Amino acid sequence: MQTFKLVLLFGWVLVFSCGQRPVAEIANKTQWLTLTQVAEGLQKQKKPVLIDLYTDWCGWCKVMDKKTYTNKNVAAYLQDKFYAAKVDAETRSAITWQGKSYTYNDGYKTNNFAIYLTGGQLSYPTTVIIPVDGEPQAIPGYLTPPELELLVKYFGEGQFGKKDFGEYQRSFKSSW
Repeated sequence: MQTFKLVLLFGWVLVFSCGQRPVAEIANKTQWLTLTQVAEGLQKQKKPVLIDLYTDWCGWCKVMDKKTYTNKNVAAYLQDKFYAAKVDAETRSAITWQGKSYTYNDGYKTNNFAIYLTGGQLSYPTTVIIPVDGEPQAIPGYLTPPELELLVKYFGEGQFGKKDFGEYQRSFKSSW
């Protein structure tokens, strides 16, 4: 009977400790929206959009997911200042964005939405920022949290279009 109680107690401890771990992990991860959710959000409140353009085979995309988008500062800032969405550049599903439908392009082996976002300069990962009432700005390559901080704060603090990026970069003080 004593062994049964110990097994039962251990089982309860295991269940409750496993149940709490994901909540802590979720708090430190970027909360991704679908493009439909982003479009709905934009109808209610204007904010810049950040799109993580990735492919399933891209190793650096996976590293960025693991090291950058799980950073608590990155996750909190994106949650507050942006609508953030992940988009598989090679999806064969049609993507609708701002009333236009984008389909898979056999010639490029990618979705036309990725071509639109990057201006045809396909590279993965690519961080795409769409400023409020602006055109997509594609930043190719892996970004560490401090590198991403510079970019998202430039757009998130409304400096894009008001201050030259070089000037902003020279006066920028990282806090992450």
